[in-house]
Amino acid sequence: MSSSSCGTNTKKQKLHHHHQASLDVNGGSGSASTALLDGAVQKITTPAMGYFCFDILYSYLNSLEPPKKPDFTNDPFPLFVTWETGVDKKLRGCIGTFNSIALHSGLREYAITSALRDSRFKPISNDELNRLHVTISILLHFEEGKDYNDWEIGVHGIRIEFQNERGMRRTATYLPEVAEEQGWDKIQTIDSLLRKGGYRGHVTPETRRSLKLTRYQSETVSVSFQDYMNHMQTLRC
Repeated sequence: MSSSSCGTNTKKQKLHHHHQASLDVNGGSGSASTALLDGAVQKITTPAMGYFCFDILYSYLNSLEPPKKPDFTNDPFPLFVTWETGVDKKLRGCIGTFNSIALHSGLREYAITSALRDSRFKPISNDELNRLHVTISILLHFEEGKDYNDWEIGVHGIRIEFQNERGMRRTATYLPEVAEEQGWDKIQTIDSLLRKGGYRGHVTPETRRSLKLTRYQSETVSVSFQDYMNHMQTLRC
């Protein structure tokens, strides 16, 4: 199964997500958001997915039995798991797949892969747990763009395919929130994505025109370690 990394490890800018609707799910512990798709809000994510990812990571780091089967949907979707740390939510790992994968096994796999095997970062350690936030992104509505400009900042994630200066085929992606959080326009986003994908040559208008772009939307849910601990306390009561 192919995996992809998402996002950028540069410092994020604080911007509002005007193109997403916030959802209060299951009592409001954690937060979920989804783009408005075809006039209706698609409700797939739940904070339970974030609790499950924390369960997986905590169990792995402490050599405990992995958690049992969760009770949220096990439908297959492309997905990404993102770990961030601290009040400023500094990126600590983000890996996922564009292949549809059953959510239970997919989150088991990518909760660990993104935390420990994102080559851009050192593996997350046990003493970082109390500062972590996890975001699960379910990818939806894939469409082939007419050109590199055929997408909307704050609404679409983009995946590009291109040939590098050596003629090798490469791909790279940014999730829907990245360009807006970084304050980039479309050309800045495309050029950054080319660099992320390993393009080392001079980026020209022809370079941009030659790439293939796929746009997509996402539904996300975010959970902090404190949300997770509150949830665990509720289960014990």
